This record gives sequence, C-alpha cells and structure tokens, in this order.
Amino acid sequence: MSDRYQGFASTTIGRMVVKNLGLPNPTPLERWSDGGPLVDGMVVLGGSGRLGEVLPTTLDGLGIASATELEEGASAKALVFDATGIEDTAGLVALQGFFTPLMRRLASCPRVVVIGTPPELRSGSERIAQRSLEGFTRSLGKEIGRGGTAQLVYVAPAADGALASTLAFLLSPKSAYVSGQVVRVGAHGATSTDEVADWTRPLAGSVALVTGASRGIGEEIARVLHRDGATVVGVDVPQAASELQTLMAELEGDHLFLDITAKDAPQRIAHHVKEHHGGVDVVVHNAGITRDKRIANMAEDRWNSVIAVNLTAPELITRELLDSGVVNAGGRIVGVASIAGIAGNVGQTNYATSKAGVIGLVESLRDDLDDGITVNAVAPGFIITQMTAAVPFATREVGQRLNAMAQGGLPVDVAETIAWFASPGSGAVNGNVVRVCGQMMLGA
Repeated sequence: MSDRYQGFASTTIGRMVVKNLGLPNPTPLERWSDGGPLVDGMVVLGGSGRLGEVLPTTLDGLGIASATELEEGASAKALVFDATGIEDTAGLVALQGFFTPLMRRLASCPRVVVIGTPPELRSGSERIAQRSLEGFTRSLGKEIGRGGTAQLVYVAPAADGALASTLAFLLSPKSAYVSGQVVRVGAHGATSTDEVADWTRPLAGSVALVTGASRGIGEEIARVLHRDGATVVGVDVPQAASELQTLMAELEGDHLFLDITAKDAPQRIAHHVKEHHGGVDVVVHNAGITRDKRIANMAEDRWNSVIAVNLTAPELITRELLDSGVVNAGGRIVGVASIAGIAGNVGQTNYATSKAGVIGLVESLRDDLDDGITVNAVAPGFIITQMTAAVPFATREVGQRLNAMAQGGLPVDVAETIAWFASPGSGAVNGNVVRVCGQMMLGA
C-alpha cells in the first residue's frame, strides 16, 4: 500500500524528472511514534489577544517549548498566532506582519495555528475580521509546502482554558494529513477544562466501541485507541470473525459479531457494553460500505444497503446508547463521514448522501447532549488502504495528488484525529467535522 510515485520522486532520477517537468513533489510526512515529543522544535507565538498568557502556559504544560521570537539562524517548527485581538479589517495586517518574515524560517513539516473568536459571537467590524481568518488559513495551507499544515481554531471566550488537547494534536505529527481546517472549541456550549493525567495514555481506564474494526481504517482506529489506553470493543460482521478475534486478542480487547443493520443491533450493542464493561466512553461509527453506480443506473438495493450501514445504523445505535444511559458522562461520539459527503462524487450519490447524513447527525446532536458528552466527525479524503489499492491507476493517482500535500493519507491519520476527539481533554471540542484529506482541492 505504498505510494510508488512518491518513492520514485525521492530518487535521484526522480527528483530530476519532477523538477524538469514541474510534477508534484510530495514531502514525506512526519508521523508521531510512541514516546516521541509532541513538537520537535520551537513554537513561535505572535498576535495580541486575550490568550497572551494562556498560550505559553498551555504549551509549557504539554512540554512544548515556545518563544515570541526566533534566535538568529534558528528555524521554527510551528507558528501560533493569537488573532482574538483583531477587532476590524485594518487590524488584519497583523497577520502579514507576523507571518511574512517567518515563512522562510520554517523547519520541514511545520505547523501553523491561527486562533480566533467564533464570528457568530461577535458583531459588526469584529465579526467581519474574524470571519476573514478562514480565507487566510485555507490559503496558507496551500502555500506552506514541505509537508506543512495550517489550521484555524475558533475559541469561545469561556473555553480559553480548554485548548491543550487541540494544540497537542494540531501542533504535533499526529495531525500530519489534516490541513486547512476550521475547528471550533467551546462554540456549542461545551467548555470543559478536564485535566489529562497522562498525555501519553489519555484514555486509560476508558472503554471504546469501534464498528467495522476488523481491518483497514477501523483496525487502525482500534490500535490507536488501545495505544492511548482504552479497552477496545470491536464490532464487525460475522464474516470478519477470524480477523476481529485475532486483532482484539492482540489488543487485549473485546469483540462482538453482528450486522449493525439488524433490527436488534442497537439493543444488543447497548446490552453488551453495559453487561461486560459497565458502559462506554468512546463510540466510533466507522463501519461503512460502497455500492457505486451513477444514479441513472442505481438499483434500489444498492441505495438502501449503503444508507442502512453508513447512516441509519449509526443514528439508531447512537440514540439507543444515549437513551439507555450506556454512554458514560464525558463520553465521546465520533462519526466517520467522507469528503464525498461534502463535495460529492461521480457514481456515489448513495454514499455521498449517507456521509452527508453523518454530518447531519453531528449537527442534530451537538446542542442537545448532556453530562459533558460530545459528538464530532472526521471526513477522510483519499486514504491509502487495500480498498483504494484496487482503484484504477489513473483514478488513484488523481485522488492522491489532488490535495495540497500531493499524496494520499494513511489510516493512522484518521485514527489520530479520532483519538483527539476521544480524549478526555477534548470536552470543549463539540460539533466539529474535520477533514482528513491533506486539504483536498475539492469541497470547502
């Protein structure tokens, strides 16, 4: 499942061909390894807003070094700009003043995070200025190059102290394939400042339910949540029993074989986690299928099966777990949407409908959850798996190159994003849909 083009582009002759023909030249992305630092280098802080004292203290608590300026000849691993103090459009020049001198002093695979105030919480000129930050960060994500990423984090004033988990993710190699995203912290009433006892095992003592866990992205989600300390309950169809049993035995987890579209599936899942684990802390709706055809040739069974697995089952399972009180206080519900649900895709009207519906599920629940429970979703782009390896070569190459990083993502990129949502420190991260797509050129 390796990227052969990227391997070729890194050879001597490949570098020459890429340069002379002006072809994409993807930078090998840094990904986090267990025991590694969150940030291997200096974070430079800028801006003048209400987070002036919060940011250095938060980064220090994460073991991340920060400063307000670089020493001569040094490079920055990340830039964090507090734009909460920009109150009108004239003040936007502060972005240029901070970033222009530093963009040529960035290390490989750098991170950029701009922090603003949710525009809907402001009015007049300040609202206009804060909304302008989206265009800046999305464009910067396409300019930064060298495996770099750029994100905008809108922080509600009541959630200023709840940034640690989000910064730990966005500034680290864990967010390798996430760029050009707008994240809202505390925008939907959740302003938790829950402490994380051990940032290397934030899910210690928790129970995580993962559907479609036997292979591919689901397997990697299970592995990462286990790495972070969770007891994983893997769910998959009986046909995948052997693979799921082997994986759960390796992860010292639990398993449940069932078809999630079965009429009694929600009740069986709720009963299992209640009886065997006392409840569940993290619910990841990963199971999904495709049955591609253009709508002109779409049979009813193709349509119904995709909607049933990808959308109806997650909705019914979630409601059963919530209504029966099986989701513990502070629980995390995470859906797996898709870039197809945002931008659409030829031959995938059924799939795109189901994945847009997952986003709708997040929007329908985000303002109504109690007890510190949150709901979010990831929307993967082109992720290199056994399934995408079977895609025709030309289609596969276009899918991998049509993003700011000119390469496909890995299952671990989706899993790391879900682990951030799942963290007990992410109590203020609610109602978000974050694309894991290397800032794909399609969609918002």
